[in-house]
Amino acid sequence: MKVLVTGVAGFIGMHVAKILLERGDQVIGIDNLNDYYDPRLKLARLEQLKPFQQFSFVEGDIADRSTVDHLFAKEKPTRVINLAAQAGVRYSLQNPYVYIQTNVIGFGNILEACRLHGVAHLVYASSSSVYGANTRMPFSVHDNVDHPVSLYAATKKANELMAHTYSHLYGLPTTGLRYFTVYGPWGRPDMSPWLFSLAILEDRPINVFNHGKMQRDFTYIDDIAEGTVQVLDKIPEPSQDFDTSEPDPGFSYAPYRVYNIGNHQPVELMTFIKIIENALGKEAQKNFLPMQDGDVVATYADVEDLKRDVGFEPKTPLVVGIARWAEWFRGYMQSTSVETL
Repeated sequence: MKVLVTGVAGFIGMHVAKILLERGDQVIGIDNLNDYYDPRLKLARLEQLKPFQQFSFVEGDIADRSTVDHLFAKEKPTRVINLAAQAGVRYSLQNPYVYIQTNVIGFGNILEACRLHGVAHLVYASSSSVYGANTRMPFSVHDNVDHPVSLYAATKKANELMAHTYSHLYGLPTTGLRYFTVYGPWGRPDMSPWLFSLAILEDRPINVFNHGKMQRDFTYIDDIAEGTVQVLDKIPEPSQDFDTSEPDPGFSYAPYRVYNIGNHQPVELMTFIKIIENALGKEAQKNFLPMQDGDVVATYADVEDLKRDVGFEPKTPLVVGIARWAEWFRGYMQSTSVETL
């Protein structure tokens, strides 16, 4: 297949593109290489993809309609994986406009281009953040998600609604993936594994929010990437059992689906920190703080729909994944100037 991967220089984007390339697909990647975090990390990720002859890269912004239109007209991708987004819950409290620009306007450009060019399947990144104020565990795609607690979460819910509209109006097959706390090699510097590991190695205290009384469904990057590719191969079909008098948020009369991708094993924050300490061979200094605005106490993925429809579920134990993370992190930091990260 010829697959367009947006956000290809991102954490998930690079890993997804690599799986596609290794199995023989042609991949066109686009990324704006912005400076939300050090672009050198993004360029280093792209270096992992350059050895593949069937990979091509375009530096561009999906929020720019002409760029997207030109790319689709030239490359004519058969399937699209949209991973380009302004990430980060807390940053959305400081700079809301970039979230609207990329996550809403940019996604609208992708949807319209998919419609106009007859794309067979659009898979896009949603987020566990859409569950917001919901405290019913585990989080199910059949639960209501109308109470987001951050603008980032609201834009991801908007993506799901926009995708359903295009599936309904134009028959465009779309699948949204609610990722749960992704970690692993080539991860982002604004996420807890990086922040904790760097602080521990530099003998600085780590910030532990809500006084450590939090849980996360940490999901290893290889599981996330493999699940994304398997979902790409599973084109959704309209459900014959959908009842419009009692609509279920998880599926539709249109060719539309939403799935959780999580490890289905929530871990206490203090346990997570202990695993990182063991992997690095060093104890963390801890600065206990109250809950932050826009955050949630716990996440826990129900992946039964993903298992049933796609035959996939994440399986990497946290201890194994963090060991791989720590090994990569030490190597990467040795090859890069810490002071400029």
